[in-house]
Amino acid sequence: MLGWTDRYCRYFLRLISHHTLLYTEMVTTGALLHREPARFLDFDPAEHPLALQLGGSDPGELARCSRLGEQWGYDEIDLNVGCPSDRVQSGRFGACLMAEPKLVAECVRAMTDATRLPVSVKHRTGIDHMDSYQALRDFVGTVSEAGCRTFIVHARKAWLRGLSPQENREVPPLQYARVHRLKRDFPGLEIVINGGITTLEACREQLQRVDGVMIGREVYHNPWLLADADRLLFHDPAPTAFDRHQVIERLIPFVEWELAQGTPLNRITRHILGLFHGQPGARAWRRHLSEHSCIKGAGSRVILDAAAAMVRSAN
Repeated sequence: MLGWTDRYCRYFLRLISHHTLLYTEMVTTGALLHREPARFLDFDPAEHPLALQLGGSDPGELARCSRLGEQWGYDEIDLNVGCPSDRVQSGRFGACLMAEPKLVAECVRAMTDATRLPVSVKHRTGIDHMDSYQALRDFVGTVSEAGCRTFIVHARKAWLRGLSPQENREVPPLQYARVHRLKRDFPGLEIVINGGITTLEACREQLQRVDGVMIGREVYHNPWLLADADRLLFHDPAPTAFDRHQVIERLIPFVEWELAQGTPLNRITRHILGLFHGQPGARAWRRHLSEHSCIKGAGSRVILDAAAAMVRSAN
């Protein structure tokens, strides 16, 4: 979700669900250690619970960044071993690390030694021709011995050559059965499934077999999917928000505060385009935001006017 789940996106999603664990974009160790860390680590306290996702392969650097994550107040540190992009591979991190389970284990051990926070690993079912269940099982077994108790498994393998990142999210077939088998083979570990899951009902079905479900792009494009998550998945009877317009009302003070700090409006509104996904008038909502948020000096009134345009269009 690089370039998507920034702090503006996460604040917005938190208005819809209180309990869902949110993740940052993947942040490389180089960015944190050689640039201003606050640029990447700052977040609003309302975003909790929140995991910091790191990209890297040097145990010492990952340890230092894990300590930074704890100092900044994150709830979990996640190591990305699933991203297949060429740029990530050239930095020797992401999915290519699945070929080096011992190195991943060294990284995890350094991270767990450096912080009191839980450390998780997000990975694929395999890469290229290293895609047998035995290889996957050995990877999880090796890394778990280093102290990782939570594995977030994108239920597709990654082709590191020949497929784009988008194609790697769609072309390799989903292998849910392999993730379910991992849970049977490692009952003491927390196994979270990811990939192709687009409804809360599908989440509930998966939770019969695994410990958690991660949803990425579907939530980004259809954020109201989370509206019933607290009730159905976390058994909290109190709704976070009763309707989409209430979310807008609660977002406005945050928007105005950010504008006062010099944040351009469209850095926030690009994340809320999907709020009325599938609803009458949704196109008018998106059009108004897209056309007016980028205007110099645009204020929070743009969001309210977009909601009004949506209502008019729906009627």
